[in-house]
Amino acid sequence: MTGGSHLLLLFAAALVTGVMNAIAGGGSFVSFPALLFVGIPAVPANVTNNIATIPGQLASVWAYRHDIRAATNFDIKMLLLISTVGGLIGALVLLWTPSAVFSGVLPWLMLLATVVFAIGNFAPQSILRRVTIGARGVNTAQFAIALYGGYFGAGIGFMMLAALTLYGMRDIHAMNGLKLVLASCMTFVSGIAFIASGQIYWTEALVMCVATLIGGYIGARGAKRIDPRVIKTFVVVLGASLTIYFFMYPV
Repeated sequence: MTGGSHLLLLFAAALVTGVMNAIAGGGSFVSFPALLFVGIPAVPANVTNNIATIPGQLASVWAYRHDIRAATNFDIKMLLLISTVGGLIGALVLLWTPSAVFSGVLPWLMLLATVVFAIGNFAPQSILRRVTIGARGVNTAQFAIALYGGYFGAGIGFMMLAALTLYGMRDIHAMNGLKLVLASCMTFVSGIAFIASGQIYWTEALVMCVATLIGGYIGARGAKRIDPRVIKTFVVVLGASLTIYFFMYPV
């Protein structure tokens, strides 16, 4: 593949990634394999993908800025702190240790997130009242997600939607907005560690940054015009598809 064609492929993959992350998460399952496909080794592909997703996340946060105000039943400052610390630790773990362990549990994490989100949004309310977690549970789950997010990142938005569902949130736009704020926080802090590592492919990263910026804003604006039930169904289908894929083709 020539240099121009591989950059075009990465731009297209990153555009889709920005849209997916804005709507439900899971966009890195498009951009990360694309980086591998053009010949970038796994760890540099991972850190390059991290940098590439930041503009798209920020664009989506701006588009959701009014919806985020509806997420009033959380200690936002605490969640931001947890996301920052967890994201940094996860990034350092990636740079210091092999990725085999996290890669092995990825499909199981996706399966869990898919089941939790599906139950939380489609099960009868009489059942949901019996299966919930409190604020402490959300904080604990967010720290685990932030560790994973700093380490690999793919699917973190999806997992956060699952945790927020268990807490009792049902406003998909407020959930998406809060998810994107927290994801941006952990991605930014892990990105600092990755820049210091010197493993980023900057030409590819900058091309993808432009694409995720466009896709992130378009995805967020478009998602707000869609029936929330359609988005929630899309999330479940996406999660099930990704789970099957990663069981069949481990990272």
